[in-house]
Amino acid sequence: MSEPTSGRAARLDVYAPIHRALRLFMSATLARVSAIDLSDVREVPSVLDQLAALLEMCRQHALIENEIVHPAIEAVQPGASQRMHGEHAQHLAAIVALEAEAVALRVFPHGIQALRLYRSLALFVAENFEHMHVEETAHNEALWAGYDDAAIAAIEQRIVAQSTPHQRALELRWMTPALRPDERAQRFRSLQAQLPGPAFVAMLDIAREVLDDRGWAKLSAALAEGVAA
Repeated sequence: MSEPTSGRAARLDVYAPIHRALRLFMSATLARVSAIDLSDVREVPSVLDQLAALLEMCRQHALIENEIVHPAIEAVQPGASQRMHGEHAQHLAAIVALEAEAVALRVFPHGIQALRLYRSLALFVAENFEHMHVEETAHNEALWAGYDDAAIAAIEQRIVAQSTPHQRALELRWMTPALRPDERAQRFRSLQAQLPGPAFVAMLDIAREVLDDRGWAKLSAALAEGVAA
């Protein structure tokens, strides 16, 4: 979940990669909910299943930040995470409401209900985009002021340890196309060094599924160069 940031110094950033995955996942899901074909008996559950996966990912993301990242921030800057912690409570309540609206649409696929869900999701996405910006700026500044990169990496490893294999695979599915080619190659080189062969092949299978031909060719070339080196 780490990547170097631009600016005065390259520091470890626990927010940026996962937030890029979330932004892409949110945007893609919002677009599908907007254009949902209520007459298509296969499309409706497909769209709502994607929404359910997004909402669960958002829920777990907020809970893990509450449990791991916010205490780390509070330890060096008391009170610095209170605003975001409060917004997480609002987001968790919004997730429950969105899930109820999705169930209603699944049971009774009507245009009025679909529009209501779309508008509610749009507000949720907008609020989360602003929320993530504050975390990537103010919260990162607190972390960087209070910890060196080794300590931040330890925080990151605690986050990874809290995630299930299914959650990590879902994050990778949306993170991979959201990264620049050089960042993507760096992430997969790291996975290649950390994972046993079969597990890494499973990660590559996800990348092949979500990348277009040019993106996949660039990743394959970068990994081949790494092996040659």
